[in-house]
Amino acid sequence: MTVQRADARRNYARILAVAEEEVAAHGVDASLEQIARTAGVGSATVRRHFPSRAALLNAVFSERVEALCARARELTQADDARAALLEWLGALTTYAASARGLADALVQDGRMDDPDHVNACSTKLGGAVEPLLERAARAGAVAPGVTVADLVTLVTGIALATEHHTDPNAEAHRLLGLTVAGLSPRG
Repeated sequence: MTVQRADARRNYARILAVAEEEVAAHGVDASLEQIARTAGVGSATVRRHFPSRAALLNAVFSERVEALCARARELTQADDARAALLEWLGALTTYAASARGLADALVQDGRMDDPDHVNACSTKLGGAVEPLLERAARAGAVAPGVTVADLVTLVTGIALATEHHTDPNAEAHRLLGLTVAGLSPRG
């Protein structure tokens, strides 16, 4: 195993952080040159760490999926199963609304170097969220038969529908709230 120098590790982390911000602001076609400039490194440094746009997008995506998984695991211990699930859905919505086409580009546009990576991320996410969803279902906070895939699909659809809104995050959360509340008030 090769150990990276401290400056290489810092460059990697900085490039990844800037890439996430640039993708959130400009979508998956964010300029790699702009990412390099903002990170304070040369284009060659970006390409040394991430040999392709797909590799950089994969790294951004993986890091966020891991953060969402960690949050799901933390929330599994919360007292209120419904509130915990809704908090996680809110975190997923925030990410999906800020990713501006990231998942779509990785999966559907064929820009992904390794399609198994998407499946691994989906599996990882599902494994982390499943206990949270099961707990909410046992508490009666979720309709029977709702799956993690249903929730992710719902949030993805909301993110896609709000992608070009002036405030995608706010609109995505508004629509998520409407979805959670349902279309008609209960009598």
